Amino acid sequence: MKGTNIGEFEELVLLTIASQIDQAYSVLICDEIERVTSRKVKLGVVHSVLNRLEDKDLIVSRLGEATRARGGRRKRFFEVSQAGKAALLKAKEQRDQLWSTIPEVVFDGIK
Repeated sequence: MKGTNIGEFEELVLLTIASQIDQAYSVLICDEIERVTSRKVKLGVVHSVLNRLEDKDLIVSRLGEATRARGGRRKRFFEVSQAGKAALLKAKEQRDQLWSTIPEVVFDGIK
């Protein structure tokens, strides 16, 4: 397995996959990240991140059944692996630790 450190966009993709249980596929991942973050997400970028996460053993994929609606093509579904879950928890713990060190006064006046 390659390194388990994850970048911001990798984390967003992993979180989105985790939130969809076993129904996450690339177009849904793009749509969900766009919905939550209000930023434009390119499908090609998501595919690159999915490949990278799979290379790092942080996700696993499986092919769904071929459907008539997709012209006989099959969707590739993604799930977060045990290593991916551990990487997400590590990232959350690190962020929580950093957040806990910020004095409340820093955010005074912000709504």
